[in-house]
Amino acid sequence: MKKYILLLVLAVCACVFAYVNSGKDETPAKPVLRIGVECDYAPNNWEEKRPSAFNLPLSNQEGAYADGYDLQIAKLVADDMGATLEVRKIAWNDLLPALQRGEIDAIFSGMLDTEERRRQAAFSDPYEVTATEYSVVVNTSSPYANAKKLTDFSGAKFTGQKGTKLYSSIGQMPGAIAMPAVDNVSEMLDAVTSGKVDGIVINLDTGRSYEATHSNLKLIRFPENEGFVIGFSGICAGVRKNDTELLNRINMVIERTTKNERQKIMDATVSRLLKNAS
Repeated sequence: MKKYILLLVLAVCACVFAYVNSGKDETPAKPVLRIGVECDYAPNNWEEKRPSAFNLPLSNQEGAYADGYDLQIAKLVADDMGATLEVRKIAWNDLLPALQRGEIDAIFSGMLDTEERRRQAAFSDPYEVTATEYSVVVNTSSPYANAKKLTDFSGAKFTGQKGTKLYSSIGQMPGAIAMPAVDNVSEMLDAVTSGKVDGIVINLDTGRSYEATHSNLKLIRFPENEGFVIGFSGICAGVRKNDTELLNRINMVIERTTKNERQKIMDATVSRLLKNAS
């Protein structure tokens, strides 16, 4: 009987100890901010094969990492939230569907807040360094290498990425020939560097990086009021329409990060890009 009582007492003590200590070492789980990135639009985003102090591992692609200006802005947001940043590589046309399905929390992928996209998601304030401006990149051997305005491209062959303004904007170039659209920006770049097309329409910052990393490419800069009419605010982060808390947090971080600070982030990003290309 004494042995039974002793065992009972020990069991009760163990239960009490477990209750008292349950949760003693438990800390709230760190939140996770899941973002989608195309990884094909330098200097905003690109893929790397080795880890660095700047890039982040791709959660859905073993042994691959993402770097770029978009990623650095997303890092600021995650740090402000006290969250772990999880990055998924997603094809361009699948980014908005992935957001709507709840596979990611936000898109940080050089995305413009076009009218059509605003019907599918809510967008932050622009986080680019300067206002988005479209330009043209041509092959230096192209007869259009000395063009100065949109009307100078009559007869020129252009391509662009499916479902983007980079392709639809070709229609603003009188007489330009829109070749079949391609799946991604890498294919756009391949088409112009190989001479399959005379040029591509591209964001000015991206055009600068292409000109700097490809000796056979030239960026055409248009005088004020002589270039493309774009019709959007700029490069923004996209979230689900009902996720106002995350949207407000992103906007707060963007507002707090000065233009000078963002310029430094972009300069450092481009510097890494040029170093990788050399």
